[in-house]
Amino acid sequence: MAAAASYIIRIGIPRLRQVIAIYKELLYMGREYPLGFDYFRPRLHKAFISKAGERDEDKIRQGIAQAEYVKKEIEAL
Repeated sequence: MAAAASYIIRIGIPRLRQVIAIYKELLYMGREYPLGFDYFRPRLHKAFISKAGERDEDKIRQGIAQAEYVKKEIEAL
């Protein structure tokens, strides 16, 4: 429990909220994904879980930027 609290303090609550918000936005947008929500959701979850342990601030920012790019691509469909 203490490890989770120290992680939140290190990355900052605003950054954590930003990651959660982009995940929720992508999840919502996935409902209209051409291959279906059942295809989209596990892949989105896997992509976020694969970076869940990331501690480097720059890599977290890159991940957020990549998620924003994916969001724009989905909007373009």
